[in-house]
Amino acid sequence: MFELDQRLRQDTIDCGSFPLSRLLLMNDCSYPWFILVPQRENLREFYHLEEADRQQLWVESIQLSLWMDQYFHFDKLNVAELGNIVSQLHLHHVGRRKSDPAWPGPVWGHRPAVPYPQQEIEVLRQATAIAFADLLKQD
Repeated sequence: MFELDQRLRQDTIDCGSFPLSRLLLMNDCSYPWFILVPQRENLREFYHLEEADRQQLWVESIQLSLWMDQYFHFDKLNVAELGNIVSQLHLHHVGRRKSDPAWPGPVWGHRPAVPYPQQEIEVLRQATAIAFADLLKQD
């Protein structure tokens, strides 16, 4: 049975489920930052996914990336699979702007997260629900 890593649970806001992945919003309003987590047991690496799931993850990543680009208007989108702290397979999507606090360096460890105000969380949850209405299940 799929279980979301504790660190991801504590650092993110759940925005629902795509056919394969949980859609999470990183609770740091310094950057537009979403994470896709394939809902499969004991996955640590992309290549551990079955072929159909690998393809589905890319489909979901591209759909998320296109929406983020239109919604947030950033300078660059960084998509990365890192697992040094959280080993569970997850795919970061971080919109970067030349004006962001960490530019041009990495966002990880740059400074403590600045949590979203509750009103902004609701706006982003609603925006993702509308953008992905045909794909996203709200849990």
